Amino acid sequence: MHIRTFGCQMNAYDTGKLKALLAEDGFEPTEDMADADLIVVNTCSIRDKPEQKLHSFLGEARHVRRARQAQGGDVMLAVAGCVAQQEGAKLQRRYKDLDLVFGPDAVTRVRELVKRAEHERVLDTDFIDADDYVFADQVDPDADASPTAFVTIQKGCDNKCTFCIVPTTRGGELSRPSAQILEEVRALTARGVKEITLIGQNVNSYGLKVAGERTFAQLLYAVAELPGVERIRYTTSHPRDMGPDVVQAYRDLPQLTSHLHLPVQSGSDAVLRRMKRFYTRERYLRLVDELRAARPDLALSTDFIVGFPGESDADFEDTMDLLGAVGFHTSFSFRYSPRPGTPALKLIDRGDEVPADVASARLQRLQARQRTLARAAMDAMVGTVQQVLVEGWSRNDPGVICGRTGTFKTINFPGDVALVGATVPVRVTTAYTNSLKGEAVA
Repeated sequence: MHIRTFGCQMNAYDTGKLKALLAEDGFEPTEDMADADLIVVNTCSIRDKPEQKLHSFLGEARHVRRARQAQGGDVMLAVAGCVAQQEGAKLQRRYKDLDLVFGPDAVTRVRELVKRAEHERVLDTDFIDADDYVFADQVDPDADASPTAFVTIQKGCDNKCTFCIVPTTRGGELSRPSAQILEEVRALTARGVKEITLIGQNVNSYGLKVAGERTFAQLLYAVAELPGVERIRYTTSHPRDMGPDVVQAYRDLPQLTSHLHLPVQSGSDAVLRRMKRFYTRERYLRLVDELRAARPDLALSTDFIVGFPGESDADFEDTMDLLGAVGFHTSFSFRYSPRPGTPALKLIDRGDEVPADVASARLQRLQARQRTLARAAMDAMVGTVQQVLVEGWSRNDPGVICGRTGTFKTINFPGDVALVGATVPVRVTTAYTNSLKGEAVA
């Protein structure tokens, strides 16, 4: 099987589950599509670009299929993930040779769906009732190859951010039982995983709908107690729902890394109201202060949407001001992308759309400022000694290995690949915009 993944950490995690489940039926992963008997593309629909990648990939996959058929064989083609959920029947009408289309809720049924698709075209985009939903507990077979791993703690989202399609494609929020989460973490650490990233659409609301379940903060403490867990990360947080108990965890848990992705989306209260984010600029900045008081070396990253319908020049200046006030180490910024079925489309219908050239100019300005901030944060690390979890070979330099600091900075330094999975002290010698260079400290 060949599985290509486009999108967020949730998609990457689902791909690991697909590999584990299909391995039970004898499927082995291959990097070469031409060798595959099953080709799956796991898709994201948060923005338009991943959707475009899907159609380009399907063109390649269909070419492989035609070549196989010319030799008397065949290959099954499948689309999974959020675009499959959103556009399932439409995809099957457009691509007559698409055998299987299934949404995120159907991941746990992939073995059954593949067997059915051997005899008929299959479409499965039904949401499973919360009482019947079962989280897959199989461990990604690639877990042995990396000292880091994702562990999902919830699915779906109950927020109604006007720009977001996630509630439509992944359904309502459902927390995974904490006992199952802890069991998966134990299985991963037994394979040598040292860093666990807990993932969900809004991790701060974990467990709140389930009587007797741990809160997110309590889950952090429980994971930290497990033998073998050296580092804990999580994503994504909603600023509205982050409480003082999570802030306190940054004081108490050395395993909790000094990096946090805290999406703000805009620095303007007016835009935040139109987005239905349910916090203010002041509340966000106060939360940042509380977090940095608990963990002074905390490196923050965020998300920005530029050119949201109705965004004025003054609104954008508020965003630029917040960018500098917080001093984000990194940010992921995008021009607003209309998504089908989202409430923000009504703002466009009433004439609030920001002209594309204006939105693009704003985005370029924000990204230029972010590059300056990122470089300053990197420069400040030169000469310091960082604890680095080694992840593997550097992409470009032979004899050089790479890893990440506790603040999630990539650093390359000379060393032996036998150090993968070890945490070693590394002195930073050179800073670049997106990475560091260093040397191991004896």
